[in-house]
Amino acid sequence: MIMKKILNILTIAALALLSACDLDLYPEDNYNQGNVSVDDVTENQYSTRADMLGLRNSIYNSWLKSLQEVGVDDWLVYSECRADNAYNGSPSTGEIVAIEANKQDAENKNVVRDWSWYLNQISNANQIICNIDDIAANDTSSVKMTAQEHDQWKSEALCWRAYNLYRMTLLWGDVPVVTVIPPAITAENLDDVYDEYFPARQTQSKVYAQIIEDLEYAAQHGPDVDPSNKMLFSKAFADGMLARVYAEKSDYRDWSKVARYCQAVEDMGFTLVDDYGDLWGYDDTDAKRNSSESVCEITWSRSSGNWFWMMFHRNAYNPNDSYSWAKWITPSRSLVEAYEAEGDKERMNASIVTDACSWSYYWPADSYRFMNKVPTNASSWILMRLGEIYLLHAEALTMTGDLAGAAAYVNRVRQRAGLANLPSSSTSNQSSMLDAVLKERRLELAFEGFRFFDLVRHDKAKEVHDAMHAQDKYWQDREPLTDESILMPVPQTDLDDNPSLTQNPGY
Repeated sequence: MIMKKILNILTIAALALLSACDLDLYPEDNYNQGNVSVDDVTENQYSTRADMLGLRNSIYNSWLKSLQEVGVDDWLVYSECRADNAYNGSPSTGEIVAIEANKQDAENKNVVRDWSWYLNQISNANQIICNIDDIAANDTSSVKMTAQEHDQWKSEALCWRAYNLYRMTLLWGDVPVVTVIPPAITAENLDDVYDEYFPARQTQSKVYAQIIEDLEYAAQHGPDVDPSNKMLFSKAFADGMLARVYAEKSDYRDWSKVARYCQAVEDMGFTLVDDYGDLWGYDDTDAKRNSSESVCEITWSRSSGNWFWMMFHRNAYNPNDSYSWAKWITPSRSLVEAYEAEGDKERMNASIVTDACSWSYYWPADSYRFMNKVPTNASSWILMRLGEIYLLHAEALTMTGDLAGAAAYVNRVRQRAGLANLPSSSTSNQSSMLDAVLKERRLELAFEGFRFFDLVRHDKAKEVHDAMHAQDKYWQDREPLTDESILMPVPQTDLDDNPSLTQNPGY
């Protein structure tokens, strides 16, 4: 057993030795590598304020912007296609077909890359979190870190770690909670460091405890809201994440805290934009960004634009580019019918666009439906906005019995969409009010990454998922959703590489 431990650790250490110099800008493929620095066993790789500033800037300039494939494209498959908002869009792409149909396995390419990506991001954040205190105390360079810089940069890294842990636990339940950078290996510390090189999964309760600890620090010490730069992990984003966390099904669920943290965000000066479509608007020169409603978003310019627009429709600035193949996240008939039943033209037209194309998998080719919330390569991806916070606040008030207060928040969002207030039948009891909130979240937040997890949060996912194929022949033939298959499988490659990991039940 000792020899096996030595071989396992030395294999990881050897890989780290080859790649540690690129750790700050180019995260490695295996998350264990990201936790290891063995090129110099006597001196930390990072020792100055400049090192910390470079790592902090890399979160925004490199790590965060790499969110496009995993954190947007793949996340929308999990959140919209597993629910009733969207067909996967590309019936020839086996990985997303399997996820929509609830037939994923431990070798699903998307599941494999997502698990590793999230753990890599946590490792990247740890390079700041685990080093910044010592550097602040011992830096001998001419320009030293200020106390304000220390608190802000650490908060931003903690916020990013918490965000990725939160997403992981929604997808996999129990996950590794990596909060340290393992020391160099010696004969004396082999048994002590083994678990740090090969972390086991922690219970969901422990995961949430760590997330809350990280976010509480960030909510206190993070940067203030900058109206001209909503890409920052601000105090408001940390408060909003705490509201999300306390709403989930866990030992920490607390609807009064959800309401309190939503209120904290609301008190920081955000306002709903007048026109819902302006959240994703653009003109001939550029896309709109940093709106009064946005709490946190990933931003691009036209010259350094995103690429993930091509997964959904066209780039309005170059409409014929990459328009020869079927797109992901195709709006479902169920969602279109939900908008039409509500008379909700404003949000439907902003969320869904009709266009001609050369394929007809889910809609007629001459009037195909496309997801429309990334209309240009300069469009932001909004991670959090006030409309979502209002509806989460309404959800919390519903669950604590304040139905009138909940209705008031829902009506603010409806009024912006040009709709009448909720009818009295929707506000007469807790059950009907919750249904109204979840319906409003579906219409307001379509294609923003919430639908499936909203349903799971209130034990409604199975009912919706299992009825879909009978209601609409364009859905994939689905395996029934169970308590076990709500979660994704742990990738087989990671089970093979890390003997401390276990598989989720049912896989």
